[in-house]
Amino acid sequence: MNLTEKRRNLLFWMLQLLGWGFINSVSFLFFKKFSPEFVTYSVVTGIFIGILSTSLLRWYLKKSVLFDDLTFKELTKIVVAFILTSSFFATLNFLSGYMYKKFGPELSEIEKNILETYDNFWLLVVNSFFLIGVWMACYLVIKLLLKMNMNRIERLELSSNLKQAQLNTLKGQINPHFMFNSLNNIRGLMLEDVQRSRDMLTKLSEMLRYSLTKNDVNAIAVEEELEMVDNYIALSKIQFEDRLVFVKEVDKETLPIQIPPMIIQLLVENATKHGISNLKEGGKIILAIKRSNNQLHIRVSNTGKLKMAKDSTQVGLENIKQRLKLLYGETAIFTLTEENGEVLADIKIPLT
Repeated sequence: MNLTEKRRNLLFWMLQLLGWGFINSVSFLFFKKFSPEFVTYSVVTGIFIGILSTSLLRWYLKKSVLFDDLTFKELTKIVVAFILTSSFFATLNFLSGYMYKKFGPELSEIEKNILETYDNFWLLVVNSFFLIGVWMACYLVIKLLLKMNMNRIERLELSSNLKQAQLNTLKGQINPHFMFNSLNNIRGLMLEDVQRSRDMLTKLSEMLRYSLTKNDVNAIAVEEELEMVDNYIALSKIQFEDRLVFVKEVDKETLPIQIPPMIIQLLVENATKHGISNLKEGGKIILAIKRSNNQLHIRVSNTGKLKMAKDSTQVGLENIKQRLKLLYGETAIFTLTEENGEVLADIKIPLT
């Protein structure tokens, strides 16, 4: 039995005791003409009969009725259980009244009048149907609410697990994509310049270490991400040399803000590989990060035309879109536009 089931059982028995205790005690609170013996016997036996009858009913419902599939057969079980429990409840009350009259102390007039109702079995049956009916209605409503809450929790857990699985898949797509480009650079330079190849391997090993250690987290500080970007730019400049100009315009207050790992690196990578690399004279990449209107605004702009990169950047950019959507829903914004000979990639992340 798990902790949730234990809490439910504890709550059930507390409600049983309080409910039946209240029902069997309330009438005696307004009258003081009953003997202590009569009050004690009536309350104790009333609570015992109520708890015994409804606990047996609950046990049967939990064991025999499939509430997840309420067919006509299951509804028939509920109705039959209700009738039998009401009859059992009435019978026990009839016997308790008879036993007190037969073997109890001498009764006052008001106590005799009260016990006369216990001689009318059918009146007891009607009263039992009412009390057990109210109990069953409360039980079914509570069970329905608990079931709905459990379904909601299960859906949330399923959605969370699905999102985590999707994020892990996306991260798995991102890392090989980056590694493929970096290894291609190393391969191209290996025969031309050994020292440069060694430098690239050093930078690559640092980036690989970063990628492996951050692969299982969904958020890192902007400052950490910028270290990744600096390594990437340093590695890329070995290949592009003066053809690549990189400028950072980063507000200091944004450095500790948490963002999804590798989104800036991916934007810079795409701007480099599919923007600057296609220009014979090279170009400039500007990374600007600022906080505005309770949003973190990240912009990567590069010299070039948007149509030059349309077909070749879809994988990386689609990954960014999906990761932002999974983590922030519709509150995060990602756009890719062209203005005045520059490609602008903008990300706006809500800050709470």
